[in-house]
Amino acid sequence: MNSDGAAAAADEVAATAGAAVRVVAAALWNQLGEVLIAERPAGKPLAGRWEFPGGKLDRGESELGALRRELREELGIEVTAARPFMRLKATYPASEVELSLWIVEAFNGHVRALDGQRLKWVAPAALAKEDLLEADRPFVEALCTMRS
Repeated sequence: MNSDGAAAAADEVAATAGAAVRVVAAALWNQLGEVLIAERPAGKPLAGRWEFPGGKLDRGESELGALRRELREELGIEVTAARPFMRLKATYPASEVELSLWIVEAFNGHVRALDGQRLKWVAPAALAKEDLLEADRPFVEALCTMRS
């Protein structure tokens, strides 16, 4: 992941005191109804933990623009259709993160790990057993409900 996602955002103090770091994440489905998760690579905060792919918004960037950029940079795909699904805030010792999960409805290309991360497709019912970052856990139940 080019931007470090929710975990790195949590380790970074927001540029403006009290401002939440804005992060987008993707629920990306395969033909078997599994959702993609990515392992945080060695050398990054919370390495070895799993998360939904995505990352921080750049200054002046829209959520959809950030989602498209992040998934192009870290997965090698071009998002052609996506919609906002769920938003939450997570508080960490160094900052607050505003995390927005988007449902990717269509994309071009083949998913590849371009940022040194491991990827895996997981059935929604099995997501709760994965070592997901705490900020991503509230999305799991919502995704299971959506796909049932």
